[in-house]
Amino acid sequence: MKEEILALLRGRDEFVSGQAICEQLGVSRTAVWKCVNQLKKEGYEIESVTRKGYRLLRSPDLLLEEEIRSWLPAGLPAGQLCCFPEIDSTNEEAKRRALAGAPDDSVYIADIQTRGKGRRGRHWISPGGQDLFYTILKKPEIPLNRISMITLVTALSVAEAVEKHAGEFCQIKWPNDLVIHGKKICGILTEMGAEMDQLDYVVIGIGINVNRVEFDPEIADHASSILKESGRRICRARLVSDAIAAFEKNYRQFAAVKDMTPFLKEYNDRLINVNREVRIIKDGKELVRRALGINERGELLVEDEKGRRECIISGEVSVRGIYGYV
Repeated sequence: MKEEILALLRGRDEFVSGQAICEQLGVSRTAVWKCVNQLKKEGYEIESVTRKGYRLLRSPDLLLEEEIRSWLPAGLPAGQLCCFPEIDSTNEEAKRRALAGAPDDSVYIADIQTRGKGRRGRHWISPGGQDLFYTILKKPEIPLNRISMITLVTALSVAEAVEKHAGEFCQIKWPNDLVIHGKKICGILTEMGAEMDQLDYVVIGIGINVNRVEFDPEIADHASSILKESGRRICRARLVSDAIAAFEKNYRQFAAVKDMTPFLKEYNDRLINVNREVRIIKDGKELVRRALGINERGELLVEDEKGRRECIISGEVSVRGIYGYV
């Protein structure tokens, strides 16, 4: 009931009467009073005035289930929504839950990860109270050779949500990084569980640098946060709610056609490497090519100096800008 009360109080300058809340939710005044007091203990600043009711003045930047649900459209996510103050890895938790029978469209969110990781086993630094780490569990009925496109759909969805809150154009560095002003603010790690040719589940892990201002020297030249690049301190619960909603909208379109056709223009408009030279590192070999954009299969189209084109498959290579990260 706490998330329902929060949803009723949000976005209003005026008071909402206790009676109106009771009638809307079908509960007693005592139940409303108890929930409001619990919200106050959790850090919500709620003004209570006799004969006027309640007014929400300020929300804490906490990743609590009731806070996130109060921002989400009704019915999302369709599966579980679990929030953890600290966990080893949201991807690992999603895998454990998948093996235990967790439903499709479940989401696992953490304030701190102690064993977060990025692509190729890189450690993902996960401080508390600043950033956003979450994983979406999917059980899709699509061919194994289409799974990598889910990463691209996710990147597009998160970019939409980040741009909405940051007010800055959010670009994509194929296939799994989000960039503002040439600095990485988000990484995505997609993993799957399968037996032979049967797909059991896919977990899509998203790590967003939201309100962090300090970075280790070894990554400070190419990593940043939404706060640093936009000057805006972001409500993490609202950001993740919008990202989840955007993903559900885009995933439905992807699942209908099982390729990137509906997203080609928007994705390529956001692609930071398009029409630029990139270094492609594959099997220890380095090639320089010009990136042209993605095709409907989510492959990166590149061209050599003689105009010969080839398709680069996500997961097979590492792509870097010719003069640095992008």
